[in-house]
Amino acid sequence: MPAEPADAEAQTQAQAQALADRGSNRSQRPRSEAFVAYMTSGWAPRPPSSAVPLPAAPFAAARRARLSALFPGERLVVPAGALTVRSNDTDHRFRPHSAFAHLTGLGGEREPDAVLVLHPLPDADGTPAGHRAVLHLRPLAGRDTDEFFSDARSGEFWVGARPTLEDVAAETGLETADLDALRDALAKDVGPDGVQLRAVPGVDAAVDAVVAEIRADEAAGRADERLVEALAELRLVKDAHEVEQMRLAVDTTVEGFARLVRALPEARAHRRGERVLEGVFVGWARQEGNAVGYETIAAAGEHATTLHWTDNDGPVRAGELVLVDAGVEVDSLYTADVTRTLPADGRFTPTQRKVYQAVLDAADAALAAAVPGARFRDVHAAAMEVIADRLAAWGLLPGTAAEALDPDAQHHRRWMVHGTSHHLGLDVHDCAQARKEMYVDGVIEPGMVFTVEPGLYFKSDDRLVPEEYRGIGVRIEDDVLVTAEGPVNLSAALPRDPDAVEAWMADLLGG
Repeated sequence: MPAEPADAEAQTQAQAQALADRGSNRSQRPRSEAFVAYMTSGWAPRPPSSAVPLPAAPFAAARRARLSALFPGERLVVPAGALTVRSNDTDHRFRPHSAFAHLTGLGGEREPDAVLVLHPLPDADGTPAGHRAVLHLRPLAGRDTDEFFSDARSGEFWVGARPTLEDVAAETGLETADLDALRDALAKDVGPDGVQLRAVPGVDAAVDAVVAEIRADEAAGRADERLVEALAELRLVKDAHEVEQMRLAVDTTVEGFARLVRALPEARAHRRGERVLEGVFVGWARQEGNAVGYETIAAAGEHATTLHWTDNDGPVRAGELVLVDAGVEVDSLYTADVTRTLPADGRFTPTQRKVYQAVLDAADAALAAAVPGARFRDVHAAAMEVIADRLAAWGLLPGTAAEALDPDAQHHRRWMVHGTSHHLGLDVHDCAQARKEMYVDGVIEPGMVFTVEPGLYFKSDDRLVPEEYRGIGVRIEDDVLVTAEGPVNLSAALPRDPDAVEAWMADLLGG
C-alpha cells in the first residue's frame, strides 16, 4: 500500500537530517533568535580570577628544560588528547595524556583538546638556544555565544565553565594561546631546510591530521618515536614533587585496603562479593583522589590464578584467598599499585600460608636487590631464585632449581609468568616506551619508583601440582622508592608477614 502523504513527508525529512545531527533530536531546544537573545543576557559579571600557581609548575618547567636540551632547534608537540566516546553520545571521563600532565603540571580532567608546543629559539648567532613553550587550549566561551548554553560537550551550561587563557597561564607559568591558532603555529618555518616537527602520535586524531598535513617527511614516524621514547625516559627518575605525590597515592591506597577488609563480611554474604570489594575501593579512590590508576583486581579463590582478573563478578568464600591488586590515582594523576593476598575469613590455611611465605621471601629478596648501582633486571632475578628454590623443594620442578633457572629451561615460570617489577608514576606501567638499555638493562638510581610483585599461581586444573595447591593464587606487591641509602618500601604500612596480616585483619574486623 502506498504511504500516506504525511508519512512520506516525514520520511523525507528524516532522511534529509544528517546522521550525526540526530542525537540532538531528544533536546527539543528552542532555536529562535528571541530565545537565543534571552539566554545570552541578564548574567552577572564573572567573579575575579582566583588562579594561583600550581605546586607542580616549577617542576614542570624543569622537566620541559630537560626535554628542550634533547631536541635543539626542533618543534615539539605534546597533545593532552580529546574526549573519547563511551557509548553513542556519552564520553568517558577525560584524563590527559601522561606526557602532557608531566610537562604542564595539569592533572584531574584538564584540559581536553589542549596541545603543548615547544618552539625552538635561536640565540644571537642563529644557533639553537632552548625553546619557548606555548599551551594551546580552548578559551572560555562568552555568555553571549551559542556555545554557552547549546554545546553539550563543552558548553558552560552543560559541563561548567572552562578556565580562561589567563587563568591557565597563571596556574602553569606557561604562555597560552587559542587552539584555533595551533595549525599556523605548528606550520611556521617547517620544511626540509627549516624546522623539524616532532609530535606524540596517537593521542589526538585532530592533531595527528594537522601534523600530517604540514609535513611530508617519510622519516617523520621515526622522529616521533624518538620523542615518545625521550618523554618516557624523562620520567624514569622522579623529582621531589613526584615523590611527594607517589607517597600520597600510596598512603591513600593503604587506607583503601583497610576499608576493603572491613567490607569482607558483606562480600562473603553477597553473590558477587568480588564486586563488593571493588566498589569499596573504587569509591574511596574517587572520593579521595581522581580515580583508580587502573582497573581493580578483586580475585577470590580460583580467580586469583588469573593474573588480570577484572570481571570481579565471583563470590568470596570463607577458607579461600582474595587477591586484591589496586591503586589510587591522586588528583595529580600519580598512581599507586599495591597487591595483598588476604584470607577471606581472616586466617590462612597451612597450605595457603606455605605458598604465601614463599612469595613473601621472594619479595624480600627482590627488595634487598633494589639498590643504587644494581641493574633493574637484578630485582627480578633475586625473586626468581627464591621461587625456583621453593618449587624445587616442594618437588614441583622436573629438576633442580639451578636447572630451572637456566635461560633455556625456566620451568619455575609456569607458576609465575609475569615480571617482578615495573616502573610506576603517572602511568601504572610508567616509562614503558623507554629503551631496553634504560629500563630492564638500566642502572637503578635514587629517585626511581617501581613495584616489587612476585607471585605463585596454581590453577585448579593444573595436573603438575598436588591437589592441595590447586586453586591458590598469591601475589604480594609493594611500591618502592630508591634512595641513596637504599630502597624504601612506600607501602610498608600494609602488613606483609602472614601473622601480621591475620592480626591486622582481626583488628579491623573486630575479631
